Amino acid sequence: MSVKAKYQPVLNLGEELGIKDGDVREEDGILKVKGEASTQYEKNLLWDKIKEIGGENPSDIKANITVADTSVYARHTVKSGESLSKIAKHYYGDPMKYKQIFSANTDILKNPDVIHPDQVLIIPNL
Repeated sequence: MSVKAKYQPVLNLGEELGIKDGDVREEDGILKVKGEASTQYEKNLLWDKIKEIGGENPSDIKANITVADTSVYARHTVKSGESLSKIAKHYYGDPMKYKQIFSANTDILKNPDVIHPDQVLIIPNL
């Protein structure tokens, strides 16, 4: 199996996330991947996928992934049935961090218990 085939799920995720300026090369058995993620969260998703496939310190891939918008951790479009605590659990693993999300979005949110589908929320860096 080629290194590119081994890491194909990473490349697929990159396409799904819309990674910009992507470049993928295989040289001497090492896959070299480069691109720009929109947010730190997307970069983390790619690294998690790399580690899932290659282990904690894979030696057969080198990835240079930059982040376009470092002012936020992520941007989230609200879906029906979501709450700030559910969104906080998704991004931070802690539903109580909903307060930080609310604070970062007081320009569009007046009450942490009231959010609406299709609102785009800033998920702040913690």
